This record gives sequence, C-alpha cells and structure tokens, in this order.
Amino acid sequence: MQLPENTYLPDFCTKRTLILGCGNRLFGDDGFGCEVVEHLQRHYQIPDDVYVMDVGTGVRRLLVTLCLSPDLPKSIIVIDAVDKAKAPGEIFELPLDELPNEKLDDFSLHQVPSSNLMRELSEMGVDVHVLTCQVSRVPDVVSPGLSDEVARAVPRLCERIAESYFVRAASQR
Repeated sequence: MQLPENTYLPDFCTKRTLILGCGNRLFGDDGFGCEVVEHLQRHYQIPDDVYVMDVGTGVRRLLVTLCLSPDLPKSIIVIDAVDKAKAPGEIFELPLDELPNEKLDDFSLHQVPSSNLMRELSEMGVDVHVLTCQVSRVPDVVSPGLSDEVARAVPRLCERIAESYFVRAASQR
C-alpha cells in the first residue's frame, strides 16, 4: 500500500498560513502570544487553510521542522511580546532584519537560531512576519497574567490578524 504524498508531514507544514503564538504565561506579559492564540481559537472561525498554534517557548523546534519540510506555508506569523521602549500595549511589526544576529539568551525567541531560521524561511519564499506587543512587565519570578495594557492589546491584534489572514485565506480557496 502506498501512502498519499506528504502524509508524513505535520499538519502545520501543509497549511497556507501558520500563526504561532510564542511566550510563557507564567511570566506576566511574556504570555502575550499564547493569549492571542487562545483568543483567536475561542472567538474566530479559523479557515481550513490556516493553522493557529500556541508554541510556548518551543518555536525553535517548529522552525527547524519547517526549514526541513518539502512543503511550506505561504505565510508565517509569529506573535510575541518584546521590550522596545514603546508604550505598553503598543502593537507593531518587528522586521526580520531587526532581530539580533548574536546569541544572548537560550530562551529568547529573538535570538539565534530562531531569528536565523525565520530569515532562512523568508529566503525560501515564505512571507514571514513577527507581530509584537510592547510589554509592561515581565517579572523575574513566576507571576502569571498579562498587565492591563497588554491584555487590551490581545483582541486588537486578533482583529488585525483575522482581517489580514482569515479573510484573505478564505478568498484564495
């Protein structure tokens, strides 16, 4: 019996759009990406060709899998919280060329190899975007829960994602 082509690939490799929420809910605003994914899954109809996943702090493994996959999504949207000295709760796109090239911390999405893997996927023809929210607080000790400013940004970013990716994905079927 011969298996259909690409049955060995994880489902996320075969979707048109991949939305990845990054972060750690145990450390305040660092859980922003995870909260966005949960809000999308609870409040929106996700199109069949869009895959929405809370990757927590494990985005690196998923990006490696994608780099090795024979099938790639057309778009990858990485959602994370950052500290770029903006107003807390401000949503903005972080260009790939602004991600650091040097490894400073093993647990940061924005360090090697994650940033290099995102660049590599972009060079392979994938439209990669990093959508971020300015943190108000990321404590040094376990302290779950988003700050009020960042919590208010969750539905705003979800609406932006739905308008940009869900509608487009549905119209391109």
